[in-house]
Amino acid sequence: MTPESLSNDDACYLAMQARDARFDGCFFTGVTSTGIYCRPVCGVKTPKRENCRFFGHAAQAEHAGFRPCLRCRPELAPHSLVWSFQDATSILAQQATRLLDDPNAWGSEPASVVALATRLGVSDRHLRRIFEAQLGVSPLQYLQTRRLLTAKQLLADTQLPVAQIALVSGFASVRRFNAVFAEHYGLNPSQLRRSNKSTMSGSGMAIRLGYRPPYDVPAMLAFLQKRQINAIESIAGSAGSNCVARTFSMQSAGSTLRGWLTAEFVPERHHVLLRVSDSLHGVLPLVIHRVRALLDLDADPKAINRVLHSRFPDGDGLRVPGALDGFELAVRAVLGQQITVAAARTLAQRLLDAFGEPIDTPIPELTRVFPTPAALAQLPGDALGQLGIVRQRQAAILALARAVADGQLQLHGGAQVHATVEALKALPGIGDWTAQYIAMRALRWPDAFPAGDVALHKALGVQDEKHPGRAAEAASQAWKPWRSYAVLRAWAELPAPIIASKKIAATA
Repeated sequence: MTPESLSNDDACYLAMQARDARFDGCFFTGVTSTGIYCRPVCGVKTPKRENCRFFGHAAQAEHAGFRPCLRCRPELAPHSLVWSFQDATSILAQQATRLLDDPNAWGSEPASVVALATRLGVSDRHLRRIFEAQLGVSPLQYLQTRRLLTAKQLLADTQLPVAQIALVSGFASVRRFNAVFAEHYGLNPSQLRRSNKSTMSGSGMAIRLGYRPPYDVPAMLAFLQKRQINAIESIAGSAGSNCVARTFSMQSAGSTLRGWLTAEFVPERHHVLLRVSDSLHGVLPLVIHRVRALLDLDADPKAINRVLHSRFPDGDGLRVPGALDGFELAVRAVLGQQITVAAARTLAQRLLDAFGEPIDTPIPELTRVFPTPAALAQLPGDALGQLGIVRQRQAAILALARAVADGQLQLHGGAQVHATVEALKALPGIGDWTAQYIAMRALRWPDAFPAGDVALHKALGVQDEKHPGRAAEAASQAWKPWRSYAVLRAWAELPAPIIASKKIAATA
């Protein structure tokens, strides 16, 4: 017997016995003899089969009365991102959990059942009924588990005050946080603290983020390094051979926060060690979520490879690189229209050097922050023209900046994908390729497909077709809903010189 179907309890038990990291976050095991629930990779002695209950979500385990293991720490597990073409009820439940998992989706508005139902266009009663049918818990119970696990991670990995942890985790008050925590976990928050964890120092606090293997770390770093803009990012530089270092800014409660982070891969432990500057303590859950998106840590290779392995057998460990800042990614995508990757990087470097803001960091290579939408929205067109940016792209960048600065356009994983893609294509100078590329990396849509990409045509062998874009689109139907991953795998099959010089089909 092999653990091929996670709906089968015996298969789950086999995966747990093997401590198979491929299934981390796909299910949790509740042990009736201890009242504890664990990840499949937990290092404790394997419990007896008759003492095990299996759950698809941490919320289900907690609803059944189990407490999270203090050793394997379920909050470190990758999230389970499910994309499928099932019935409408299942899809709605998946959309709902995705929004609850993504702090980007709410901004300064607190997540709530009523707000979630409004976002999805259903009644809160219908939403509760769907949650009970699909997940066995209510939306409020799911959201509460997510908040508790976020708080548990911050308690274990940081020295932030308990009051601050309560607020950034989504609780309205410290009193409410203490009561819920004690009710669910049988101890108060202060008892969970570990004095030997990272401190609030100039080197930043250290937080672990898990992922499921296989993960091609060199490929991810190579992709990011080819597109590196000096002064805001350093890939595999002085911080370590498997490290990404970045500066970035983000909006929170009407103010702009700036800071830096490093994310170092620890492949033998299947996790990333994240260090975050002191200036970003107040938005740690949001930073963690964005880093998970940047490095695609929540991908489920087993589900993806089931669809793509036969066509792309050498790409099982490839991930889709995301973005810390969706606006920055969108500007860089516009600059990359119809030119080489190297030329696009040159233009982006000029933009940063001219309009990026200085920042002090302990990392010598990181000295600036990418300009904000508001800063670029105020520029006259000739300011961009002096950098060698052609008029069409000047118009696109200014239109993007104004739409994001005004709140008309959201470029993150919590945004509505299809509506955002159409809004992007309505802007001057942005066509389907650019919109699909932004959807793939900034919106975290796993089924994006830039059908007009010339390098993709070459990889798929359709470059000589009368309509190569249509031929590529037709070929891609077999790879739904993982076409973003298929694109990365197709690009990886091309010889390096072709990738380096690839140009993009017209996007206007």
